[in-house]
Formats: sequence, C-alpha cells, structure tokens
Amino acid sequence: MDSHMLTWMMMVVVFSLLRLSAPQISAPEGVLNCCEGDVLFLVDSSGSVTSYEHARMLSFLSELLLPFSLGKDQVRVGLLQVGTKPRLEFGLNRHNTQSGLQAALKNIKPLRGDTNTVAALKMAKEWVLRPGTSDGAREGLPRVLVWLTDGVKPGDVIGPMAELREEGVAVLVVSTGHSNYKVLREVVSPPVENHLHFVDIDDMNIITKDLRDAIIEIIKAERLHVRDVSTSSASLHWRPILSGLSGHYEIRFGEVSTGGGGGGGGSGTSPSTGGSQYQRLIQSAELNSIRLTGLKPDTTYSVNLIPESNELTFNTLSTTFTTKPEVVSPAVVTVSDSGETSVRVSWGPLQPETVTSYYIEYSALPRGNLQTVTVDRTQNSTLLRNLQPGTTYLVTVTARHASGKEKSMSVKVCTQEVTPALDDLQLTTVGSDSVQVDWRGSAAGLRGYWLTWEAQQSSVAGQRSSLYLPPDSLSTRLTHIPPSARVCVSPIYRTARGDGLCCTAQFHSDALEYGFQS
Repeated sequence: MDSHMLTWMMMVVVFSLLRLSAPQISAPEGVLNCCEGDVLFLVDSSGSVTSYEHARMLSFLSELLLPFSLGKDQVRVGLLQVGTKPRLEFGLNRHNTQSGLQAALKNIKPLRGDTNTVAALKMAKEWVLRPGTSDGAREGLPRVLVWLTDGVKPGDVIGPMAELREEGVAVLVVSTGHSNYKVLREVVSPPVENHLHFVDIDDMNIITKDLRDAIIEIIKAERLHVRDVSTSSASLHWRPILSGLSGHYEIRFGEVSTGGGGGGGGSGTSPSTGGSQYQRLIQSAELNSIRLTGLKPDTTYSVNLIPESNELTFNTLSTTFTTKPEVVSPAVVTVSDSGETSVRVSWGPLQPETVTSYYIEYSALPRGNLQTVTVDRTQNSTLLRNLQPGTTYLVTVTARHASGKEKSMSVKVCTQEVTPALDDLQLTTVGSDSVQVDWRGSAAGLRGYWLTWEAQQSSVAGQRSSLYLPPDSLSTRLTHIPPSARVCVSPIYRTARGDGLCCTAQFHSDALEYGFQS
C-alpha cells in the first residue's frame, strides 16, 4: 500500500476518535444563565455497555452540559457510574467551570461488571441527592436524576426510583436499547413523553436539545424579580450574576405595546416592547437592584436585564409587570365621632405631593345654608362644628391637585338627636296595691314615654310589665302592683330613648295580679 495512502487513513482514524472524545459544539461559559439546581447523571458502564457506547454517552453528556452556567448559584452537576460497585466520579460540589467539567468527562473510565443500579440509586438517595449531606444537594432547590442506560437488566429499580420521586427528585431516562420499556416508563417523572427517550447510540445528538429543555424546565430559576410596584415606580432585583467580574448591567424598560403608539422618553426601540420606545439605565456589576421611576399608572412594562462582561457571555433576562392603577384623592370619605352638634369627616389617601389643599362643603338637607372650610394638604380629616342636632347633612370633600384638576366625593352624615332626660318622677301609693305615677318632661321631638314596673321581692320575682304612653301624658295610675315594685319612666325620641328615672313603690300588698290605669 502506498505510504501516503496509509498516512491518510491513519489521520482519518485519529480524527474520528477525537470526535468521539470531544464535544461536538463550542459554546462560551455562562451562555445559558437560566437555571439553579442539582443534576446527577447515573451512567451505566457495566459489562453490557461497550467501550464505544460508553464513549458515545460521555460525548453526549459533554454536548448536553456545555451551555450551562456552573457554580453555587447556578447549576451543579454530579456523575455516578453503575457497575458491580457503583462509583461517584465527581460530586455536585466538584466542578464550578465548564473547562473543569469537560476535562473530567474525558477522563472517565468504564467500571465493567454487573449492572448494580439498585446500589447506585441507594448512594444517590442517601448521599448525593440528600440535602444537607457532605457534597450533597442544596436545600430548597430542584434536584434531577438523569439515568443513561442500555436498558439491559436494569434490576429492581421501580421501588428505589419511586422513593426518589417521593422525596422531590425528578427522574429522567435515556435508553440506548429498546427493551424494558414498561419498567423505564414507570420510573420516570411525568410527563413521560418529555422525560423518557429511546435512541440509538449513534443518534444521541438528536435528543440533545429535547433533553436539555426538559432539564431546564425543571431547574429554571426566576432570576429577575419586580417588587414594591406602585402607580409610578417599581424595584427591579436580580441575582448577582456579575459578582466578582468586571462589567455592568444594562437595564431596558418600556411600555408593552397594545397596538397604539409607543411609550415616551426612551433611548431606542425594542421588539420586546412591541416596537415602543424604551428607557436605558446602567448599573454597576456590584449591585443587584435598581428603582424604576417615572412610570405611568395601570400600565404594563417589559424589562430586559443585559449583563455585560468581557470575561463571560450571559443571556438577557426578561420579565413584565403592571403598575398599580392611580388612586386620586379622595378615594374614600368616612364619618366618625358623630355628636349632637359636631361630626368628624375623614378622607384618603393622603397625597401631599400632588394635592395643594382640600375644600369641604356641607349643608343641612334638604335646603340648608351652604358652609365651607379649607384644610391643608397634609390633613386627612376635619371636625365640623356648630351643627344642628338630629339633622342630616350632605358633605362634599374636594381635593385641589397641583395639576389644576379637582376630584370630589360626597357623603351623608347625621348628627345625633338631643334626648333630654326625664325631669322628675314621683310615686304616690293608693290603697294596698295601686300607685299614682307623676313626672315632668317636655322637649322638642318627644315621641312619648316608656313606663316599666318590675317586682323586687323574691316571692314574686320575674313579674314585670311595660307600656307606651303618648307625649302629652304626665301621669298614670298602676293597679295590682306587687309589694316594693320598681317603677321606671323614660322619654322616647325619634332616634333613641332618653335617660329615665326610677322609684320603688313603698306599700304592702299580698296581691299578685297586676295591671294599669291611665
């Protein structure tokens, strides 16, 4: 054979081997700054898996994991090999950079021996994926187990896998064989169509994106948060992506277009805001929050956070939020401390930054004289005095805004009625079981009197009687009253009963029947 031809064939073989051992794509670190979670790969390297198949699995993992950002606030990856004696090749805390992870994947050797998947799952459950253990998973973050197998004699894995799922671990499976479908289908977390993949060893690259998307869906992190939203401002918070790096954050925000014109005051246009203008802010790499101001009430905004660094490349983070509707004072008017000649009127919200003063108008209904009072912008209540007792008033509170606009709100208030007490009460016994009751009491608005008597002695306790008397009555006679009966008279007005007086009838009688005579 020609020496040149032999040399060419050897180069082809070497190139093919290099393709098996190296990732098929090249991506900068941190390009998928999307996620925060712990992912453990369970790789079958028992005797049923050939060296070629093992190398293909590792090449697949290299391509699958290359885009992820690694670290304590990002994605952590561990790899546990299945053989007669399962071995943890590297734990979740081991690799914080893609270069370290990719080098580790190239150096992994197959274990051979039996497919002792059950023992490997025990290690995963009790150690690697157990929060709080040394080199274990993090508290409160998603945990994922991705099992790469040839599907040959997987063992009694249904129970151990169920225990992991019960503890919150999401289970995904990739099988390069086509056996034991029923078992593999039972162990994965739903939805099965996204978490169970059957693929030939030479075609694993066709599921790379689908599997990566499934993992991202489980561990994706909400890294951009909007808090303290008001009618005109909001606070934007994010994870310190650039901490320790040179660079800055660029924040772009603008109104989400609803089909009309764009928002105002921006420094450009953005597709994410429907082509509307956006505002652009720059924040230091050491900070992780900013206050957005000058927003419109009841408006939806789109926000893009763009981490800029010469050291790493990061994805743009995006979110939307809606400002609160504008509440223009007065939005509510309330009444309290109502008396006979005064009442307190309060309103809100207090907006001294936009209101110059409050103007209160009030008059008795239906056609009383209009009275007014002006209140400083820092006050949200006033006491209206010198009102007529027992009268309904219409009160209107008007806020005079600095913009020249005015907003008014009205409410009806009622002063309390004057209810004078009874002037005098006298009892005169007549015979052994009757009493003459006389009183003095007259006032405007009097609607009558309420008279009550009640037995006081234990032998007749519980006997009582009440009666209404017209307003021109100033006396009445009660007959068949029990001994030592207590008699009370109260004046009745339109809205309430006035204070009454009580006296005890001082006579002796064995009569148990009672009544009255007026």
